[in-house]
Amino acid sequence: MYPITSAGADSVQNERPAGVVANAHPQRWGDRLFQWTTLFFALFVLGVLAAILLTLAWSAWPAFEHFGWHFLVSSEWNPVTLKFGALSPMVGTLVTSLIAMLFGIPISFGIALFITEMAPDWLKRPVGTAIELLAAIPSIIYGMWGLFVFAPYFTDHIQPLMTDTLGVLPLIGPMFQGPPIGISVFSAGFILAIMVIPFIAAIMRDVFEIVPRTLKESAYAMGSTRWEVIWRVVLPYTKVGVIGGIMLGLGRALGETMAVTFVIGNAHDLHLSLFMPGNTISSTLANEFTEADGKLYTSSLIALGFLLFVITVIVLSFARLLLMRLERTQGGRKA
Repeated sequence: MYPITSAGADSVQNERPAGVVANAHPQRWGDRLFQWTTLFFALFVLGVLAAILLTLAWSAWPAFEHFGWHFLVSSEWNPVTLKFGALSPMVGTLVTSLIAMLFGIPISFGIALFITEMAPDWLKRPVGTAIELLAAIPSIIYGMWGLFVFAPYFTDHIQPLMTDTLGVLPLIGPMFQGPPIGISVFSAGFILAIMVIPFIAAIMRDVFEIVPRTLKESAYAMGSTRWEVIWRVVLPYTKVGVIGGIMLGLGRALGETMAVTFVIGNAHDLHLSLFMPGNTISSTLANEFTEADGKLYTSSLIALGFLLFVITVIVLSFARLLLMRLERTQGGRKA
């Protein structure tokens, strides 16, 4: 072999195919076009979000200007006297979502663990498919089922038992007392729990399945029980994804409309009892927006929508910050 001199290197460079040099310039333009396109889509989403927020704020301003901070702390809602307050629907939205999470998270966790850790292979796919099909059912079907099936059964069998057992306890007893009418804040929260379970369970199942098998087998080899493997290996490895799934379900619960409207009772009243009728922001908008007469009435309803938007953004932003903190914590430990 002979060494390549500088002259030989120049000749090799000169003999490089012309197409390579010619294609370099179009390739750079293609990369720039792709970058600009994706940047446009990202900014477009932010622009739409800002436009929605500004439009709601502009339309809701007459109500905020007329009532001031009293709009946020008053539970009065009287279209006849044009006195409106957002406290009752705001509390109803948060309480029903909290009830949904209290029921939905443990059940979703159990479903995901059963599918990924305990179910035989022939049962995993049918159960997983059934859970996913629950997410495809329209919300109005859940509402009709809750009104005609769950509410009567709850009134006759479940509510009396809860009143006799939980209703006599100190501090929390008044929350489980009330007339057996079926439609209530508790019923709405329970229906929401059924609706968010498919979303949370599906995400938990997916993140549980990405845990490396070697980690679990190593824990079993060291004498760990199945529960210890789940608690000390699976959950720490997937906690970011689990919390993300929970927040997705919470976002669904905060904004659900039709199912809640069927079973919550739609009463503008604040009660300590969960067995009394109530309302949420979404149910109030669904019931009264078409009947709103006058600028102040319409503006008050739009103000409720603005508050729901703000509540959802705050909750999801808090969840995002929590996820970022968890990711940094995991990165520090791995380092």
